[in-house]
Amino acid sequence: MNTPTPGSASRDPQPPVGIDELLERVRAGYERIEPQEAYEAAQAGDALLVDIRYAALRERDGLIPGAHVVERNELEWRLDPQGSHRLPEATSHALRIVVICNEGYASSLAAQSLHQLGLHRATDLVGGFQAWRGAGLPVE
Repeated sequence: MNTPTPGSASRDPQPPVGIDELLERVRAGYERIEPQEAYEAAQAGDALLVDIRYAALRERDGLIPGAHVVERNELEWRLDPQGSHRLPEATSHALRIVVICNEGYASSLAAQSLHQLGLHRATDLVGGFQAWRGAGLPVE
């Protein structure tokens, strides 16, 4: 008989989940946004674009004008409205945040993490930066 160790759950552990299934579950919890809609929302001041791509990708492919660059490992600290290290724009849990990675995978997991902080309007860009650029939207 397995006896739970201190700090472990006393219930049966959940079976392992593959990344494809995890992404499907995560994405079912919110509506993702297409590049043109994200562009229009940002232009109207209705969304904060947050680029979480690593430096080499930003240097290779360019930046989305007006997007805030926040490394993935700093994301929660920079966007938590209650946090001492937050971006000046991160003032409310009602803020609409569009997380952008390179192809739209890591950003889904990042958006889920923001939801756990109470940022329920957080979403991610379908297809990521590559879809943005492919749609002919501005890149600098």
